[in-house]
Amino acid sequence: MKKTRKPGGGRKKLKLEYDAGKNLKEQMKSAVVLYEEDCSLQSIADALALNPIKVRKLLITAGVYESEVAEKVKNTFEEYRETQDYKTSILSTANTLKLSKASVTSYLPYQKGVYFPSTASKEKISVGAERQRRYRTMKRWRADPTEENFWGVVLAYAGVKFKTYSGLPFCYEIKKGRNGEYTKELWIDRREKSKSLAWSSVLLALKNIKGEVVDRPKVLGDIRGATYIYGMFYRFGLIDVLDEVKEKMGRPINRKN
Repeated sequence: MKKTRKPGGGRKKLKLEYDAGKNLKEQMKSAVVLYEEDCSLQSIADALALNPIKVRKLLITAGVYESEVAEKVKNTFEEYRETQDYKTSILSTANTLKLSKASVTSYLPYQKGVYFPSTASKEKISVGAERQRRYRTMKRWRADPTEENFWGVVLAYAGVKFKTYSGLPFCYEIKKGRNGEYTKELWIDRREKSKSLAWSSVLLALKNIKGEVVDRPKVLGDIRGATYIYGMFYRFGLIDVLDEVKEKMGRPINRKN
């Protein structure tokens, strides 16, 4: 007679303590930490005893790695994925970009990994990924100082803590309108009631930067909310302040080399 399968039966794990998902997350976290220290893919691979290609895939899964090829593969794959299954999308991407199937796969995130695209809200990404996002937006603006790119910087720093000229902490948030788009208005949160700061005021202050050292907020112009803009610009690394003011405001993280 055929034996009835017992509830909970099936193939038992050879190693009860082994958890592939957990191991992947730990490797990804370690790779991101080293990547944030400007380590090369090869040096990260050596440190973690991994293949450089796997390191790159881990960083892509974490959402912190960027390259022209990775962007092309991602966009092409996602376009095909709208109408095709996963395997077919890989083959279609490989044919379109003249790459091997293995190459395409190496530029895609792990399916079982925790992956969030660059458009994901900051609540869904790690602290390291959020820091990398801010770094990339600032780098993009420095390379191409357009209003659109500077708006990207301001968006990336929403919720980050700043300090005013006198050392008072504050942060700002940017809300979305009914159409789902961000409004060009910053809401300063320092007391119980929030104060609004117009985007046009931020742009005006940006144009009024005449020298690297700006000794007080009024130098940026007779602008409503200049004290907050002063703290933002200092944190962005756009201006420098007097040494005695640095003791109250701290050190910026984005000063130019």
